[in-house]
Amino acid sequence: MDKKALLFLHALSPLHPGVGQGVGAVDLPVAREKATGIPYLPGSSLKGVLRDEARAWPKEEVAAVFGPETEAAHEHAAALQVGDAKLLLLPVRSLYGLFAYATSPYLLTRFRREAELVGRPAPQVTEPGEKALLAPKSRLNGEGVLYLEDLDLPVEELEAVQAWENYLAPLDLPIQGRLAVLPDNVMAFLLETATEVVARIRLEDDKKTVAQGALWYEENLPAETLLYALLRAERARNGQDLSAEGILAKVKGLLERPLQLGGKATVGRGLCRTVLWGV
Repeated sequence: MDKKALLFLHALSPLHPGVGQGVGAVDLPVAREKATGIPYLPGSSLKGVLRDEARAWPKEEVAAVFGPETEAAHEHAAALQVGDAKLLLLPVRSLYGLFAYATSPYLLTRFRREAELVGRPAPQVTEPGEKALLAPKSRLNGEGVLYLEDLDLPVEELEAVQAWENYLAPLDLPIQGRLAVLPDNVMAFLLETATEVVARIRLEDDKKTVAQGALWYEENLPAETLLYALLRAERARNGQDLSAEGILAKVKGLLERPLQLGGKATVGRGLCRTVLWGV
């Protein structure tokens, strides 16, 4: 019998889930879902980091949980399946309350589907129409208007948004009074414009000018971004005495310290705090 869990990733520093060379103005963009354009962290990247964290385990246990090395991949499959880390909350600069945790009905709806799989049913999702939905007495409410980046959105305060803030409170985020449920089209606009784009350069030592070809632009998900990934475990297939529950318990033991995810780790990118639900 399989066992499922949700792994939350709370970015403590900007996160670069890169895709290599870009084709537009940004040389190194973040990975985005093909159909929706929503940023995500590939499950293969997350699984690789978890496997590296398990390097102190016996080799047989590593192979049981994460699969054998490439040359022996035909022997058996991994007992742990790691899904892509999907976006749930994007921090966006706000005139009131410093910043907002922005989300949308689509992001919340697909999260609800996966939360139900691990026995943590989430609140209902309310469509905001043309307004921004906030919790009562939200710190983001500027006299009936939500000011995000260059957007001014009319506000409606609902208890349903407070229910979502309370539901996510165990994640220990600064979310109380900061959750904003936006129309899907507004959220799509912010996903294109509210990410962090930085210029990187390398200087000539003697001239202190930019070296030839050494100016590029990187895109990052900002610090405070929240993503989640579905984990699914089965009994070990290589003879190890590891049940699905035992495998997830061992994975939980890897999460006692923050993980370094994505690219550009040497300049401080990708430090993520983790929370595991369902174990």
